[in-house]
Amino acid sequence: MPPLVLPMLVNETSGDPALFLPFSHHRQAYLFDIGDISLLSARNVLKISHVFVSHTHMDHFIGFDYLLRIILGRDKTLHLFGPEGFLANVEGKLAGYAWNLVNNYSNPLVLEVNELGSAYRVKRRLSCQHQFRPVSEDVSQDLASPAILHQNAAHTVSAVILDHGLPCLGFALEENYHINIRKDMLARLGLCAGPWLHELKQAVYEGQNPDKMMTLPTSKIKSGKKKFRLGELIEQLAIISKGQKISYIADVAYTQSNLAKIRRLAQDSDQLYIEAAFLDADREHAMQKKHLTAGQAGEIAGMVNAGRFSLFHFSPRYEGSSEAFYQEANAAYQAALSGA
Repeated sequence: MPPLVLPMLVNETSGDPALFLPFSHHRQAYLFDIGDISLLSARNVLKISHVFVSHTHMDHFIGFDYLLRIILGRDKTLHLFGPEGFLANVEGKLAGYAWNLVNNYSNPLVLEVNELGSAYRVKRRLSCQHQFRPVSEDVSQDLASPAILHQNAAHTVSAVILDHGLPCLGFALEENYHINIRKDMLARLGLCAGPWLHELKQAVYEGQNPDKMMTLPTSKIKSGKKKFRLGELIEQLAIISKGQKISYIADVAYTQSNLAKIRRLAQDSDQLYIEAAFLDADREHAMQKKHLTAGQAGEIAGMVNAGRFSLFHFSPRYEGSSEAFYQEANAAYQAALSGA
């Protein structure tokens, strides 16, 4: 069975940052950062339900307009998350357009915008039918770090506030666990695969009563049905294992404070996506720009014991130098893993 989340960088390594995270067997996806996303099909854009923005420098946020253009007029709630100042940035973008005709839309598009500060979280709902004026606001105190931004029965998305000369969020999506189905037992029980397998997985995630009865389609008798206890199905069909952890670090200075926060967020990631704007020869320039070098990115990947890592956000000055970036990063990664 494929993993629950199948992450994909939208652009080439020197393009705008945007990590597309579609969910297998679901018509849903998340985004980490929203640079230019015009390479995504409208079908994929419509799957996006949650957008996690590290910071609102143009190359990380310019895709907001494209996303809004496609979902406008839809019956949808889009959840957006960003650092201090994010609410003003979103509302500033919306204020750049005239909304006098949206009252005619029958579908209630809502933007639920979340701003994470060092000691607070604000959630504001903006309604298309009200010309994107706020319709509600909640304020809570978020003192934990990492802070939980979003959580459901299957996974959690957390964030830490990093320094890029301004607050910049790093993200981690962690699945509670994987649930794979034993096809041999499915056949032995005489059951047909179908949507009920998703219902079975959801029942496991939600910890439903094991005595609950499920009526399922059989393969041995045409149009036949058979009843099973939920607990029996889980015991015989489900292989439950540790879920994957996907972390995302964009645009950060190489400082001890940032390193400590990244370690807390991304420790033991199965897949780490991490920016590497410069090669190590330009380390001083990277420090001035508050970016990472390839070697520093690889060192961080080893420091957090990442199973795999992917680099992105190369400076355009290094056109065609992907191999050099990974050579430096891999050397630092192996040294960090070995404790050198």
